[in-house]
Amino acid sequence: MNRRDFLYSALAATREKPPNILLICSDEHNHRVAGCYGNRLARTPNLDRIAARGVTFESAYTASPLCVPARLALTAGKHIHRIGAWNNSCRLPGDDYPSLPHALNAAGYESYLCGKQHYDARHRYGFTELGGNMNNSQMTGRGNRREAGDETVNEKAGRARFDEFRAGEDSTVISHDRKVTAGVLDFLAKRGRGDKPFFLFAGYLAPHFPLTVPERFWAPYRGRIAMPNIPAGHLESLPLNYKHLRRGFGIPVAGEDTIRRGRELYYGFTEWVDNEIGKVLAALGRSPLAENTVIVYTTDHGENMGEHGLWWKNCMYENAAHVPMIVCWPKRWSGGQRRRGACSHLDLVRTVADIGGARMPENADGHSMLGWLDDAQRPWRDLAVSQYYAHNIASGYAMIRSGDWKYVYHCAPDQRHAAERELYNLASDPGEFQNLAKGSSERPRIEKMHAMLVRELGEDPEETERRCRADYARGYSDAGRPADGKKRRNRG
Repeated sequence: MNRRDFLYSALAATREKPPNILLICSDEHNHRVAGCYGNRLARTPNLDRIAARGVTFESAYTASPLCVPARLALTAGKHIHRIGAWNNSCRLPGDDYPSLPHALNAAGYESYLCGKQHYDARHRYGFTELGGNMNNSQMTGRGNRREAGDETVNEKAGRARFDEFRAGEDSTVISHDRKVTAGVLDFLAKRGRGDKPFFLFAGYLAPHFPLTVPERFWAPYRGRIAMPNIPAGHLESLPLNYKHLRRGFGIPVAGEDTIRRGRELYYGFTEWVDNEIGKVLAALGRSPLAENTVIVYTTDHGENMGEHGLWWKNCMYENAAHVPMIVCWPKRWSGGQRRRGACSHLDLVRTVADIGGARMPENADGHSMLGWLDDAQRPWRDLAVSQYYAHNIASGYAMIRSGDWKYVYHCAPDQRHAAERELYNLASDPGEFQNLAKGSSERPRIEKMHAMLVRELGEDPEETERRCRADYARGYSDAGRPADGKKRRNRG
């Protein structure tokens, strides 16, 4: 027995065993498409069951509305600009980088990953992988910007994605997620009460595109999902970066039939992944581990579903940056509770560590919500920040949500184009159609919220944008090498 195992055994003899932690993370789940978030058309009985037995957070946000930056932030517990997680071709520096799984392992847990976390093939950051290798990317660290005045539309990219809006029994996402379910079920079947507490991250890809969905899951939504609400003149009033998202992803090529079909399919795919999650919950319920296992459900970011003329994620509208988040442990918290203050994935990282008696590094971001979970009346800071510095934009941007207000700052893309701002009162304008930053009446609030944003991030977004561009130009020194470290021969 090594020293760590000996210390764990000694601690276990003197205190109650810490709970197991099962964190289920889907990919690209719009929080509005779930019964537990008030949608009467969405059929998500398993998520609804978790919510009925747990605590639902109504104003939770991703650290970044993009897969890899969001998941690296969930791994490290830090804002993306502090870890250089700019886009989908980024990674943390190395396996020994401080992380949530490392912290829990040090506290006596065993941390496992089943499913895709979009990690570089070289690194697992404290996780032991289950269910096969689903993380084999080769990250380069490189990226770029669109020229601010570029009005070209990438029609090819748009058609490629929209052509996959169809019925189908299998896809890369479906195949992957079936492996995740199988891996988790196998793990739970073999795990016993006498084993160390586990932290298991189950990483699903659905309802992420391609929106190829089995017919039986699409059928209940045919003709029942309303089209996006886009007021006259709204697309013309979008911030420059969001116009670039439309052009860069080729979104203007989607006709009305495509949009309607995609929205129906998205509902069906959300029900499909809820069904997979149900299999995991049923297996856990049959095991002796159920009573002492905390279940957490969230997603890495949302999906725009054609709202505001946008698809996928990437922006700071509620459809993309706001995420579902539920924490369930009936042994400690009674079910059916709601928490309305703004919070983020970084707060979730601190909370999971706190539940497990682990210590994140002092310089990690976020605040533990454990006390707020215990007592709904306990004061909470009601603040969340999200950042996007990735592709198909002219410049990076950052958002802060506090109370009813959301503020977004878009960096100046060049000397000819000024910075842009968005300001919304989500209580009176939940659709985010009235950008109050375009008038002068809210100038004091804008200045206050910008100062709050800078204080939370530790630097101005313009400084972040400069560092991002420098990192993009430099890339990683070992880019292009496989996991064994040997340099690839250029085959032209």
